[in-house]
Amino acid sequence: MTVEIVKRSDQEVVGFEVLPKRRIVERTIGRLERCRRLAKDWACRTRKALAFLRPASVRIMLGKLCQQSA
Repeated sequence: MTVEIVKRSDQEVVGFEVLPKRRIVERTIGRLERCRRLAKDWACRTRKALAFLRPASVRIMLGKLCQQSA
């Protein structure tokens, strides 16, 4: 797993500002939550939860590929 830390480009900004990388992560998590199998609580079995992430990710990528080719 690779983690990239995004630094603020402008240190003079006061208050909260949404960074672009955060939007990408939130959008991906939102898409994964649309899969019904992932909506269930698999906290007791992390192996099973990770097993359902792969088909959900494949479904998202296939959707993106189909949109680009149309």
